[in-house]
Amino acid sequence: MFAPWVEVLVDVPGTTEVFTYQAIAGVTPGDVVQVPFGSRTLAGIVFGWVSELPKELTAAQVKPITAIIHTKLFPSDYWPLLQQVAGYYQTSLVNVLRLALPPGVFRRSQNRVTLTATPPPSTLSVKAQKLWDILSAGTRDYSRRYLEQKVPGCSTALRELSQLSVITSYCYFPGSPQAQYRQLVTLCTGDKTELTPAQKRVVEVLEHQGGELWHHDLQKQVKTSAITLQKLEKLGVITLQKRQWLRREMQGVTPDQPRCLTTDQQVAVTKILEAVASRQYTEILLHGITGSGKTEVYLQVIAFILAQKKQALVLIPEIGLTPQLTERFRARFGSQVWVYHSGLSEGERYDTWRAVWQGEAGVVIGTRSAVFAPLPHLGLILLDEEHDASFKQSQMAPCYHARTVAQWRAQALHCPIIFGSATPSAETWHALAESRGYISLPERIPPRPLPPIRLVDMRVELVKKNFSLFSQYVQQKIVQLQDKSQQAILFVPRRGHSTFVSCRACGYVLPCPRCEVSLTYHQAEVAQEPLLYCHYCNWRQLQPQRCPACDSSFLKHFGCGTQRVVQELQRLWPQLRVLRYDRDSTSGKGAHREIMQEFQSGAADVLVGTQMLTKGLDLPKVTLVVVLAADGLLHLGDYRAQERAAQTLLQVAGRAGRGDQPGEVIIQTYSGEHPVLDAVCCYAYNALMTQELRQRQELGYPPWGRLVLLRLSGLDENLVAQTAQKLAIQLQSEHWECIGPAPAFIPRLANRYRWQLLLKNTDDSPWPDLRWLHRRCPQGVQLLIDVDPVELL
Repeated sequence: MFAPWVEVLVDVPGTTEVFTYQAIAGVTPGDVVQVPFGSRTLAGIVFGWVSELPKELTAAQVKPITAIIHTKLFPSDYWPLLQQVAGYYQTSLVNVLRLALPPGVFRRSQNRVTLTATPPPSTLSVKAQKLWDILSAGTRDYSRRYLEQKVPGCSTALRELSQLSVITSYCYFPGSPQAQYRQLVTLCTGDKTELTPAQKRVVEVLEHQGGELWHHDLQKQVKTSAITLQKLEKLGVITLQKRQWLRREMQGVTPDQPRCLTTDQQVAVTKILEAVASRQYTEILLHGITGSGKTEVYLQVIAFILAQKKQALVLIPEIGLTPQLTERFRARFGSQVWVYHSGLSEGERYDTWRAVWQGEAGVVIGTRSAVFAPLPHLGLILLDEEHDASFKQSQMAPCYHARTVAQWRAQALHCPIIFGSATPSAETWHALAESRGYISLPERIPPRPLPPIRLVDMRVELVKKNFSLFSQYVQQKIVQLQDKSQQAILFVPRRGHSTFVSCRACGYVLPCPRCEVSLTYHQAEVAQEPLLYCHYCNWRQLQPQRCPACDSSFLKHFGCGTQRVVQELQRLWPQLRVLRYDRDSTSGKGAHREIMQEFQSGAADVLVGTQMLTKGLDLPKVTLVVVLAADGLLHLGDYRAQERAAQTLLQVAGRAGRGDQPGEVIIQTYSGEHPVLDAVCCYAYNALMTQELRQRQELGYPPWGRLVLLRLSGLDENLVAQTAQKLAIQLQSEHWECIGPAPAFIPRLANRYRWQLLLKNTDDSPWPDLRWLHRRCPQGVQLLIDVDPVELL
């Protein structure tokens, strides 16, 4: 369809309506375009065609689109999903688009001001003179936002300078990722009888490589000149064409063949394929204990999907899981597997997005944002480790859950969705544990028992005068590792060296100056000073030599993080080879893969890490898993604390004994009588879920109730508190319970004071539109609406 006009969603904060513009040649729905908007030029997304203007608008009033920034990025039927996300999660469609599209595509334009002449100073007002001084003394070109920060309330002064023809304003779009093009060399059927040796060598390489090679790859295999290639092209032997080149990280893998399935796996594959064949929306819970072969089930189901010329979307909670899972999938499906997550560069994500939309990807593996990947032939959605809280975005709008959005996509496309986990979430368990969609994989492959879990009471260790991080039993097991050529995982909930630094003379704890939390001590890397870090706002500073409160030199490090555990291991057992796996050690590109490959190769005996270690890793040589301190998981002030603790402990326990040697799990704790630990030691997750759901039903918490968490923040503590109290009064209703307001668990983060309101509804009726609350917040107070929060802290 083509019409004279189009609807454009313009990137203006707080605006959700679309505006009508005159179409230009080549524009289609889904394009990112540049449009005039008042006195500014902004970016927008073409929403759809308009064949007839509203009565109040004439054709002469409609402004034309000025440029196409990016061509069609998703299909037109993609819009209903984006609108559903915006409506359910109570945010603007622009926010959803920013989230869904590759980064940088939908950037806001900058309004910039350039000095073009030197006016007589006597003709200027005070503020106009200040602006002229700034512009003339510097680069003569600044963003309007910068000038408004330097000269508050300068709008009139800017108009004054503009009327004097002293300045000009223009719109600047920061660089967005674009498609890259390279030269492709293709072999043709021209006469090859009278070629030079150099020309023959080029032809031989092309024939060996299937007839096509990128020019830079050809140069690596045979050093040839541009003249040689040009002569071959004139002879009709090759063609030289510029083609789009996709930035894509590829690692070599050894091809793999489908494995023989156990009876339980075969039942699972059969049930899932029946759901695929039905071409109906079906929810399936694949509940398999750790090591039960869920991944092989995924692979064989997806092989069928690909044979049907359909695509599969595989969602995982953490980037750290990507390398190992991707290698398994690429070993089976080769270049049909693409990866999409925030660890890729902007260019890589842009290229992947376009390749997926053009149907080049058979399987997309990615973290939560990949749920928006525009697969045109989607036939199956899979959430691996579906219980993981990382599938929920909580720190910025839209506060969406990838599981919910995936369900909507599957419903719209009438395709199955698989939830895979050894420890399903309470919501999924409640919905599917007793349904036809429940599939169990109760045994490990090859058949072997789950590793026994042993609790070590650290109170007893203190009585025995053992003040080490490691109990005596753990020490015995670590000593035996190298003798038996086995490996161990040590799970530590926190990164860094010590959780806080305190003065032993006066008790002062070194705080973050921007947050109401203590600073974490990080041991110095090579040729660096030791630092104190805030893990919430990224503040960092050198550790003082003396106490800021009493000037004492007796500063002590308390608590332990991954760095301290590594240090203690190396101090007690210098011969032990230790690797660290946390956010700090994996911050570089490809670091997840490098550390895992080093550990899997046997180059290290012990892997020390945070919760990144608990999810989906298959390490056959690991026979020992140690949870250094379980207590921090057990005593969080959140209604999901017991569920989360059990999931984390059972998941990390599942890393042990997955190879030929039996495994063992040791949990060190000061709370040995805790009911969660009783259930974990017996692998009684089903019974724990039954009890947990019963308690939530009594209290009206999900899945029997629905929650909305309102988070308010600002620089003025009193203003934030007063706004929260006023909103609480306005939100009183017979349809829901309003709990609070109250300060957040951490009352101040990055110099912003935080208050919360919790709305609780005990039925399934949809929430009313709460976006009007933004208009009730004064300037200086930000409101974040978190629908279905996964944590209340």
